[in-house]
Amino acid sequence: MAVKCLVSNVLFSRDIQQRETKLRFLLWILRGDTIYLSATPSVVSLLFHNKDSVFKQCSIECRSMQIRYAVFTLILCRTQRFNCAINNTRLQMLFTQTVPGAIYLLATVSPRLDRYITIVKAYKMSMELDVFVGNTTIMDMEVYQLWLDGLTVSDAVKVRMDEGALLEYEANAEVLTSDTMDQFRTFQMCERLLHSPTKLGSQLLYQIPAQNQRILIERYYEFDSVFAREVLGKKLSKGTKKDLDDISCKTGITLKSCRRQFDNFKRVFKVVEELKGPLVENIQHHFLLSDTLARDYAAIVFFANSRFETGKRKLQYLSFQDFAFCAGQLISYWTIGAVDSMMEDMDVDLEKEFLHELKDLKVLVNDKDMMDQHKILVCAALRGKIKVYKLMEVNFKNLSRALINLASKLTHTKDVRDLFIDLVEKIIEPCRYDRWTVAEITLFLTHYTNAAHCLGTFRHQMIWDRYMGVIKSCILQMYHE
Repeated sequence: MAVKCLVSNVLFSRDIQQRETKLRFLLWILRGDTIYLSATPSVVSLLFHNKDSVFKQCSIECRSMQIRYAVFTLILCRTQRFNCAINNTRLQMLFTQTVPGAIYLLATVSPRLDRYITIVKAYKMSMELDVFVGNTTIMDMEVYQLWLDGLTVSDAVKVRMDEGALLEYEANAEVLTSDTMDQFRTFQMCERLLHSPTKLGSQLLYQIPAQNQRILIERYYEFDSVFAREVLGKKLSKGTKKDLDDISCKTGITLKSCRRQFDNFKRVFKVVEELKGPLVENIQHHFLLSDTLARDYAAIVFFANSRFETGKRKLQYLSFQDFAFCAGQLISYWTIGAVDSMMEDMDVDLEKEFLHELKDLKVLVNDKDMMDQHKILVCAALRGKIKVYKLMEVNFKNLSRALINLASKLTHTKDVRDLFIDLVEKIIEPCRYDRWTVAEITLFLTHYTNAAHCLGTFRHQMIWDRYMGVIKSCILQMYHE
């Protein structure tokens, strides 16, 4: 009877029997801390725990539920169907008890229901109860990060407790657990939309502010560099996914987070691998990512397509960012798109014609007179400027042959895949052994490149600059003193 008195002002139906039916219906479904109610003209989906025991235990005298009954009756009072649907409008409600004595009702509803929704303030017993009803989906971004990290609800609650959430919100452990479960459920419901970010802004199911949408998308597609380093260059297939258990143990990243990141890599790769146009722009257009994150994904797509060798022991010192930088150089200067912006697969495949033309550079080492002249020009430019001058003079021909032979072999797929291991073994390790500094290598490569322009019989200047520009940048990025 107490419930009837409380909701009498918000029930518009004059049919007492219908009113009683609605109340008993609410008593049945509103038991428990967190309920998700999804209604359509034909289906009502009720998700809650212990359905059978709930029905038996519910009583019309359950005073702790009275405010919930009143608010939900207010929302449902104008519905024309018992399943809570108005025409073809989907109604979704998510509510939870967040602090002792206060109930926050978060609702995502159609504009047609807005006029029936108000802020209800009630005073019951000796405690003030505030009930908030709105159509904006509220998300805690700190809890969102815990969900992205693959933590369970219990682990997330422990983290929040350690960070002082109980004192901040003046709540107890039970309330914090309920709030964390509520947030996790919200993120799980939104996850399918994050798989196609362009749909998030156009959907009407969740009213999420534009700024929050950008944060949701960006954080969902962010990844751990150490994880990306482990899968870089590997085929994004089921075989690699089976290795995620080992990667999780090695990196300390939860398996759930590893799977999310791997699935994101695979999703982006499938969408953009066959698209015409710049790779970074395609990723930004289809996934709404920032420029920095889009470039990192471009590197992952590029390495997955070309299958560069990155797992050898001698390459383990290189980070994901080292490889991502090199990928950016290769995409910008060695792909088809570097010369024709409208070619298909422009930023995914290396330009075969360019790789074939690199064979012409062998004249720099095959022609003895040209090689000697090249050495004289470089030595003259570096004399007195580097401490390893004598070592450079002695090893000039070996370094030059390594650089030119590397270019001439790139017509073969296997040699392309071994590009980075060849740079380390034939250029970086010899220089590191002789204790070259980064500044000295920079000077050497700069003058080595420029001196070729002074060779009167050398006719491949454009190919030379295109090749050495990328090789110089990659060597300097990969050279860790």
